[in-house]
Formats: sequence, C-alpha cells, structure tokens
Amino acid sequence: MRVLVFLDGTPVDPDAAHIRVDDLGLLRGDGVFETILVVDGKPRELRPHLDRLARSAAMLDLPEPDLETWERTARTVIENWRGGREIALKLVYTRGVDGDPDARPTGFALGMEIDPKVLRARTEGVSVITLERGFPPDLAERAPWLLLGAKSVSYGVNMAALREAARRGASDVIFTAADGSVFEGPTSTVVLAKDRTLYTPPSSIGILPGTTQAALFRGAEKAGWSVKVEPLHVSDLFEGEGVFLASSVRLLTRVHTLDGRALPDSGTVHGELAAAYEAEYA
Repeated sequence: MRVLVFLDGTPVDPDAAHIRVDDLGLLRGDGVFETILVVDGKPRELRPHLDRLARSAAMLDLPEPDLETWERTARTVIENWRGGREIALKLVYTRGVDGDPDARPTGFALGMEIDPKVLRARTEGVSVITLERGFPPDLAERAPWLLLGAKSVSYGVNMAALREAARRGASDVIFTAADGSVFEGPTSTVVLAKDRTLYTPPSSIGILPGTTQAALFRGAEKAGWSVKVEPLHVSDLFEGEGVFLASSVRLLTRVHTLDGRALPDSGTVHGELAAAYEAEYA
C-alpha cells in the first residue's frame, strides 16, 4: 500500500512515472527530505518535521518551502490511506530539473507501509557497530558548506555504512569522530540512559536535531527523568543502563550489542522510556 501526492494536492498513481530523469534530486542528490510516523491517522511531530525540512532547505539554498502547503499535502496522503494503522510518511523536496532556470522545485509526499524489519527491531533491539566519519566534532561550525546536519537526499554514505554493518554481522551504526566523540546513526539519534538521566549529543556538532529524541525527552522529564544535551564519547555508551537509537519510524530501539560486546539488559529501562514517549500522544 502506497499513496503519492504532489504539492498541488492531487493524489497520483505511485506506480506510474512522475519524476523527470534530469531532476537534480535524482542526478546529484540535491534535495532534502523528512520521514514522519503516522499512527491511527495522526502524524507525530508534524510541525517539528516541517520546521526541520525548512531548515535543511535553507542550508541547501533551496527556495523556502511553503509549510502550510506541505502540511496540506501530508494530510491528503493520510486521508487517502487505506492500509494499516501506521504509515511511514516521506516528504521529498528537490531543486528540480537540471539546467532549466525557470524550473520549479519538485515536492511530493509518499505514504508507505512500515518495513517488517523495523517492527522487529522495535521489540528485539539491534546489534550496532561504531564507524568513524573522518572529521572532528567542530567541523560543522568551521565548514557549513559541507551541509553537516542537513537532512539531504544524498544518503550514499549512510547506506554504505549500513551495508558495512551487515558485513560485520550487525544491523546498525553509530557514527563517531576521530577522537571517539559520538555523532548519530545513519537514520537515528543516539540516546544514553544513565542514573535516571538521558543524554544525547548536541546538534551543533553537525548532526540532525532529533524530533523523536525531543519528544522522548519531553515525556521522560514528565516521568521523573533528567535530560541533558551534551557531548558523548564511545566509552560512555558502555557505562550506562541503556543505549538507544531514536527515529520517527523505529521509535526508540534499544542497542543490545555494541562493537561485538553485549550491553547490560536494558529491557526494563526501554519499557519505561517507550511508555513515556507514547504518553506524549495518548
């Protein structure tokens, strides 16, 4: 089951051809995107996702997106959905056709079923490896043209990292700096639970500000946890009660093995934090 809607608000056949082969999103990865979880017809963190889409677009010097139009388009997908109770709703915004000065950006929303592997990871957890990204945590401030922290459709490195994880017998990755600082996952935010406090690295080091992580922190504070946004080192991940990967569709996924080393059983902590997150949408 898939639903495709372009920015004019008209649903179209998702199996038909719609994107030109010379669209710069396809040719050069020149565009941005967001993925939103929809549960029982209700999109989670829709406005934060739209705000992050606009932030990424500004970083790429794309025309400022009309967020009200994007919201209407997203809701049209939801209204036309006839599948299960959960939707992975992807918003894609590219620079448009190559070489045409009058070309308009391309924008669409696509609703899809949740991958069964994602559903299994929610309950079973994942084995993760660390991979160095090859730059220091202060590079984002010194070299903003590298677009670190933009949610670009240029995801070649992220997908290569996941393939490397599979070759090593793992299913996900935590990116690190040369000094062992923790960045993020290819499609997730890293969260550490330690002594009733949640930690996550700051977005200023060149990572995406996490929408699911932010919702989790709100819920956790209401449940009596403290929260901190501060740098983490790989060694820190072995010293807490749980390491988690937070993302819109996978929600809060516990890491049970890191670089081949079993982490402490975080099932109880995971259950408490997952409940705190879900309480934000009750």
